[in-house]
Amino acid sequence: MTALFTPEIPERDRGEVAPGATLVPDWLTAEQQEWVVDQFREWVQGPVPIRAAKNRGHEMSVRTVCLGWHWQPYKYTREAIDVNGARVLPFPDWMIRLGRYALKVTGHDAAAISSHTPDTALVNYYDAEAHLGMHQDKDESSRAPVVSLSIGDSCTFRFGNTESRGKPYTDLLLASGDLFVFGGPARLAYHGVTTVHEGTAPEGCGISRGRIDITMRMTGLAG
Repeated sequence: MTALFTPEIPERDRGEVAPGATLVPDWLTAEQQEWVVDQFREWVQGPVPIRAAKNRGHEMSVRTVCLGWHWQPYKYTREAIDVNGARVLPFPDWMIRLGRYALKVTGHDAAAISSHTPDTALVNYYDAEAHLGMHQDKDESSRAPVVSLSIGDSCTFRFGNTESRGKPYTDLLLASGDLFVFGGPARLAYHGVTTVHEGTAPEGCGISRGRIDITMRMTGLAG
């Protein structure tokens, strides 16, 4: 009877999802995931605490802590003016190296890799009830690829088209340790998280419940 109540989980697609968008399953080892989760626990202590951003007056179900630049819907600032006014933590050098390596393994050319210098990360925490509606990542001046890492519970990730929130789209399973990179013709594709699959976090990843998603970006901003 248990199987009757198990949510339907999409197959794990491998390789190119769409032109410019690539999924690499199990990219991070369990040890690497656990190390990143330890960093996450430090980041959420501040100086800017993790919080649910407000979009058009409504609080999002996802909670976010930022590195490098502070994001709130439609803009980036150095200080968290919508939280406590404190300056966010700096963007770590190891993430720059990681971002470049992510581009290498997803087939980007040498010029794109060498010029890739992400300067902000949105670190999102999803509990079992959280979701993220279809949206474009277009608050950045740069259109360099977005690099996304998943740790913890698996989720159904909906990756769509660049014209609208509707079809065509593809539902993917993003599991703990997965890498997803989207740029080029897919850079402004609508995407979102429809479901978090509770209880799917693997042992040893550093988190027993919920999902951490790290998206590294180049803002193209100065200052």
